[in-house]
Amino acid sequence: MSDIKNIAVLGTGLMGAPMARRLLRAGFAVTVWNRSSAKAEALAADGAKVAASAAGAVQEADVVITMLDNGAVVTEVVFGQGVAEAMPEGAVLVDMSSIPPSVARDHATRLKQTGHHHLDAPVSGGTVGAAEGTLAIMAGGEEEIFQRIAPVFAAMGRPVRVGPSGAGQLSKLANQAIVGITIGAVAEALLLAEKGGADPGAVRQAIRGGFAESRILDVHGKRMVDREFIPGGKVTTQIKDMETILAAGAEVGLELPLSREVYRRYLDLRDRMGGGDLDHAALFLQIESGHTPVT
Repeated sequence: MSDIKNIAVLGTGLMGAPMARRLLRAGFAVTVWNRSSAKAEALAADGAKVAASAAGAVQEADVVITMLDNGAVVTEVVFGQGVAEAMPEGAVLVDMSSIPPSVARDHATRLKQTGHHHLDAPVSGGTVGAAEGTLAIMAGGEEEIFQRIAPVFAAMGRPVRVGPSGAGQLSKLANQAIVGITIGAVAEALLLAEKGGADPGAVRQAIRGGFAESRILDVHGKRMVDREFIPGGKVTTQIKDMETILAAGAEVGLELPLSREVYRRYLDLRDRMGGGDLDHAALFLQIESGHTPVT
């Protein structure tokens, strides 16, 4: 039987809200906070307690989950808004945001100094995975702490510990590199089919189950065929991830040419075509436009 009963969720946007609902359904007492209070208040109907401040949300928490925009925001909320000081001694902060590995390692060090534990545990699976509890959870940190909060992870998806602090974020970067590059490959393939006179929807169905099968071909390929780009994962988020991927590569002296090319095209989709708030599958539209971004 787990000793974890109280969970605080800081950040209840597209991903954080359905994750909080999964935790509530699993029987945890959940307190929520969000910078835009309406997003947190919407969870009251599901049984969540709504806190007026981030520090107030964590005062009785065994586990604090952060699902925030970027590393700077996580740093500000945890260390600038009193969260680290307000967390009970021995509590675990699980950062499920996507942030640079170096920032995650710094957070782990700082929290250890105040008597707290830290796991970096970014996720993949989008809003559908968050709602269905099928997220891929990539965790970095101590094995003992990972095992301790296994019931919390189980309510949200499939967790795998991939190494020490920062390794979860490295795993997410690997995931996002594959996602971004594969979206481009699927877009090129479907455009080739369409421009050559084939039915792209039928082509997508024909090649599924073969070596080209992937979650990207399934979900994002359908978005491309339907030309429906309501965001699950936004272009702006993919750009942030690609920037972090390239920076992490530079830190270890690794050139990532495919990631760099996809990044340039996402920037063009956002800046020239105004597609920053579209789903990242809208890279299809940038490639279809025929425009080659200037290096």
